[in-house]
Amino acid sequence: MLVAIGGDPSPIAAKQATSSIPIVFGMGGDPIKAGLVQSFNRPGGNVTGVSILTNQLEAKRFGLLRELVPGLPLMGMLINRDFRPAAVQLEEVEKAARTVNQRIVVATASNDEELTAAFEKLIAAHVGALLVAAAPFFDTKRDRIVNFAADQRLPAIYQFREYASAGGLLSYGVSLTDGYRQFGTYAASILNGANPATLPVQQSIKFELVLNLKTARALKLDIPPTLLALADEVIE
Repeated sequence: MLVAIGGDPSPIAAKQATSSIPIVFGMGGDPIKAGLVQSFNRPGGNVTGVSILTNQLEAKRFGLLRELVPGLPLMGMLINRDFRPAAVQLEEVEKAARTVNQRIVVATASNDEELTAAFEKLIAAHVGALLVAAAPFFDTKRDRIVNFAADQRLPAIYQFREYASAGGLLSYGVSLTDGYRQFGTYAASILNGANPATLPVQQSIKFELVLNLKTARALKLDIPPTLLALADEVIE
């Protein structure tokens, strides 16, 4: 059995490598569009797993950031266009922005040099807040991105609680702990004889909203009571 997690390329590579060895995946994108399974209810073949929805929450993050910073003239979005789900991420945010007449500036980066250029673009545009789209590359540059937002005094939202723990203002996304528990449960089922072709693809069921009040105070932001009430964790 193979367990393929850590980003969409891993399960895709595993699927290409074998059609007989059972595979349990964990991915942020759509496993049907990726060609991994035939359907969520009946995967077929040798692959099943958990869709953890990390790449499908940008519109929600957009809304939370606007709730935190109402009346925002211009929002920045940092996205990795080389990341497979990037087109869908951008489409979601642009659609949400049109609905509320929110202007956005999109900066793209897939390596260190491009990240520097993206920061320069956001500074030149004088954005008032920053939405960091989900992408594994950004996770590897977490501290650099969080420090940029702090230096520019930008309210910013990210996908994982680790960003908020590192000093980021706000994060909203799936609970990785719960996701890994789901991976482990399916791996155990297959080791005990279950057929991956008949194990429905699961989806994340636990989401976390994390607020860093220390960062909010540094930015002189008042957190709306409604947002505080929704928070699963508040970092003092």
